[in-house]
Amino acid sequence: MEDTDLLERARAAVDRSYAPYSEYRVGAALETADGTVYTGCNVENANYSNSVHAEELALSTAVADGHRSFRRVAVSSADRDGVTPCGMCRQSLSEFCEADLRVICEGADGPTTYTLGELLPRAIGREDLT
Repeated sequence: MEDTDLLERARAAVDRSYAPYSEYRVGAALETADGTVYTGCNVENANYSNSVHAEELALSTAVADGHRSFRRVAVSSADRDGVTPCGMCRQSLSEFCEADLRVICEGADGPTTYTLGELLPRAIGREDLT
């Protein structure tokens, strides 16, 4: 699967988002080590802290299905503004992904690819809890 195919899956997830408060719709597509793709969309709640982000929905669904290893994630918004995972989502991804995880973000001029380590250079890990 090409990066553009993964982005297409993220775009399709944007259409399923529920964002009546911010009106900022986001979709994500997460590819597992075996090539399975899980998608997620943002699901807002009037109590913003109860809202679910697209990346964490995709990750949680994949983990619930037994996956623990991932290749890359693509993120898109309805605005195609280059949205990247927020700090919370970066930290959640780092629980299961290495720093070299490819993060593909869709902007108006096309995709930009980062590594998770570039976006979150000092993630909190198990070693920090001892």
